[in-house]
Amino acid sequence: MDLHEYACHDAVGLRTLIAKGEVSAAEVEAAARKALGWANDRLNALAAPLFGPALSHDPQGPLGGVPFLIKDTGPMAEGVPFRCGSRSLGPGIPAPADHELMRRFRAAGLVTLGLTISPEMGLSFTTEPLLHGPVRNPWDPSRTVGGSSGGAAALVAAGAVPVAHANDGAGSIRVPASCCGLVGLKPSRGRTPTGAGLGAAAFGMLSEFALTRTVRDAAALLDAVHGPMAGGAFAAPPPARPYAREVRPDARAGGPSQGGGLRVAVTTRAWSGAGVDPEVAAATVHAGEALAALGHHVEEASPPLGWDEVIRACMIETVAMAAPFLLAPRQPPADRLEAVSRRVLAYAREHGAVDLVAGLDAAGRVGQVLDRFLAEHDLLVTPTLARLPVPHGTLRYDDPGHTVESWLREIFDFGPFTSVANVTGVPAVSLPLGQSAGDLPIGVQIIAAHGREDLLLRVSAALEEAMPWRDRRPPLSARRA
Repeated sequence: MDLHEYACHDAVGLRTLIAKGEVSAAEVEAAARKALGWANDRLNALAAPLFGPALSHDPQGPLGGVPFLIKDTGPMAEGVPFRCGSRSLGPGIPAPADHELMRRFRAAGLVTLGLTISPEMGLSFTTEPLLHGPVRNPWDPSRTVGGSSGGAAALVAAGAVPVAHANDGAGSIRVPASCCGLVGLKPSRGRTPTGAGLGAAAFGMLSEFALTRTVRDAAALLDAVHGPMAGGAFAAPPPARPYAREVRPDARAGGPSQGGGLRVAVTTRAWSGAGVDPEVAAATVHAGEALAALGHHVEEASPPLGWDEVIRACMIETVAMAAPFLLAPRQPPADRLEAVSRRVLAYAREHGAVDLVAGLDAAGRVGQVLDRFLAEHDLLVTPTLARLPVPHGTLRYDDPGHTVESWLREIFDFGPFTSVANVTGVPAVSLPLGQSAGDLPIGVQIIAAHGREDLLLRVSAALEEAMPWRDRRPPLSARRA
């Protein structure tokens, strides 16, 4: 299997070839290792050398033999050293056991080959940690891949793997999906395992899943890993049928229960007041027009969200992100941390239970507003980002002039639309529905009510057919190698 043939297939396609005996899992893994070496030389996206051999997995799983990567922030895999993008953790801290999500990835048959780069503590919408340097975007190496799942996004977009783990605390799946032209699904609160760490998964604001190039891959992976876990703090209602069925053509026609005649709100106005690039706004409007052409009822509307309350809720999430560093047996040396990380750790030390309750109350009020809006609208369509992928160095995580709040407001000026889904726990997806005049990808976000991944996947598959992106490929792609 040569690089071009390998990179042309998504995860479902590769699994189908393996199941039919047209190619062996060993041949696919060999092609993936070659593609990863080629891509990493150009993009700087791997946090460590590839695993040799791959992590153990069930070859008979539903995605048996499909190459895969995990993010340097976890899900923890037993024995693998993690550094969370930080120089302060030295050679890394080996995980004592598998996270529940990692056990499900193994059971699905995913062939985990390595770790992808993230920004320090996962607290940026760019991926430029001092530990590794910037991850380069395969569409334009001078531009950001987004964050915090930027290493994963770069390698999926370049065709090095069809799918890679990503997690999302304020947009960290959807932001890099937008920057790199990918499908980025953030599941509902409780849909996938998050475990007891990070303060019950950052007080329910953190979701674990992946980045893919196709909607059917997102559906297939969600089928493989969704469901409650023992001791989990949150749960989502079980799906009525497999998610893979939602993306089939026969599921996309008919009335509202089948994804037709939906009430769709579209807005290009950021709740923060941040300006939105005209090309980004135009892509969002175009997506709304495509949904109207598919028979949905589309109108311009937006929930009246209080931006200061969104910020207050996100502030307490940073406490959860700081917790593993503060609870470690040895405190990380301050001179090995980047400036915003130092601020976050200081903020976490200085603020107590009353501040935490105030932040949770703010999150609750944001949720009430969005819930009322989604009772009257099936979907909310927005840009994913306010701007095109920015040049490296635009967002400076190591700037000592930042406070925690000023940093959040700065990254949310770049991405003002995504964090609301984290604060409220609803599912959201970024789809690569636009392309700028300079050939940079533009993501459009779709938000649904809690538990409605079925609806998001159904509509996403219809848009993938109506506004196809499969044949777009970045200049740095294994499909061109």
